[in-house]
Amino acid sequence: MHEQPPTLGQINLVVASIADSIKFYRLLGLTIDDSHPMSNQHITVRLPNGFMLDFDSTDFAKRWDIGWCGIQGTGRNVIGFNFASREAVDGMYGKLTGAGYRSQQPPFDAFWGARYAVVEDHDGNPVGLMSPMETRSEGAQ
Repeated sequence: MHEQPPTLGQINLVVASIADSIKFYRLLGLTIDDSHPMSNQHITVRLPNGFMLDFDSTDFAKRWDIGWCGIQGTGRNVIGFNFASREAVDGMYGKLTGAGYRSQQPPFDAFWGARYAVVEDHDGNPVGLMSPMETRSEGAQ
């Protein structure tokens, strides 16, 4: 009998400021309910595909991870969000960088066929913005 493999269901971001994180991710387009009593310490955002994106304050993270050693520099992982079109990637990139968020990678037509960009959130976490992939002919670069 084979066990079902695990599925990735959530990512917890430990952030310096819940309020600043809410501001960035709302600008990105997420609906975030910050009306519950623990919202200054923990927020769960349920995305349409069932995935959960959690935000935890640095103080709250110490309550559930005794080994947590603090925020150290920019993230080594990219939090990827899919957009409906290439134009939507360009538009969101302009909106986020226009609001003062740092660009790591301006939008470009990536070799895998998508329009792709990376912007840092308030804590320096890289956030990828990606369009659907287009099929390219063999001669295209």
